[in-house]
Amino acid sequence: MSLAIPLKPRQPWLRVVWISVTAVVVLAFWSIDINWSRLIDVPAEIARYLWLMFSDPNWDKLPEALWQTWRSIQMAWLGTVLGILIATPLSFLAARGYGAPPVRGVLRIGFALIRAVPEIIIAIVILSVTGLTPLTGALALAVNGVGTLGKWGYESVEGIDQGPVEAVRAAGGGTMHALRWGVWPQSAPAFFSFWLYRFEINVRSSAVLGLIGVGGIGDMLTSYTQYREWSTVGVLLIVVVVVTMSIDAASAAIRRRITEGAPVRDLDRQ
Repeated sequence: MSLAIPLKPRQPWLRVVWISVTAVVVLAFWSIDINWSRLIDVPAEIARYLWLMFSDPNWDKLPEALWQTWRSIQMAWLGTVLGILIATPLSFLAARGYGAPPVRGVLRIGFALIRAVPEIIIAIVILSVTGLTPLTGALALAVNGVGTLGKWGYESVEGIDQGPVEAVRAAGGGTMHALRWGVWPQSAPAFFSFWLYRFEINVRSSAVLGLIGVGGIGDMLTSYTQYREWSTVGVLLIVVVVVTMSIDAASAAIRRRITEGAPVRDLDRQ
């Protein structure tokens, strides 16, 4: 008795998609005016600028670099806190089962639109009102944080176990009781982890926002790069890398402790 092997289903639309994507990529390369011959000189130019920046760093600028980095961290922290205060209640309203469908739809579209706009564009719009101040950068980070924190928040709420929520409702609790006693205890670790991760993102983004003159280490880095003071630029890059990596490491350790809990000691080995 022979077994008939089913034929592989044909998906002509998938082939059309792949051909279209390939055509777009090829046309993108051909339409951009790129001097491919200069790619040969890129490694040598990178090595030359690295030598200019790090062969003899200007350590006299270290105190100012640390101060400007601290201002960038303050900007990132304020933007994170404001984003949390706005996004957290909105994320609950955007979750299925807790917000009205029209409200939920509007909030989700709003979160998507905010995420589609880079922080630097938001900052350019805000600076027309607040001027070139660190507050401009903090507000831009807060607005952009609402988009990401709101999305992460409602996805976390929708992914919890519905058993405790149903138990609260069965006991006569309303929506607020369900959120307080059924949703929040389960989603709190994820929310705390999201908040810390957003702070990491804001620390890096605050340096980029300095390029438009809102203050912080990015502003200082732009100024010395324009004047081609490479020895000072090298010190600034060292400070940015060390501080950013330190904050990332500390935040990752805290997030791991929140999500995994305290380590369990083996009492049998004691």
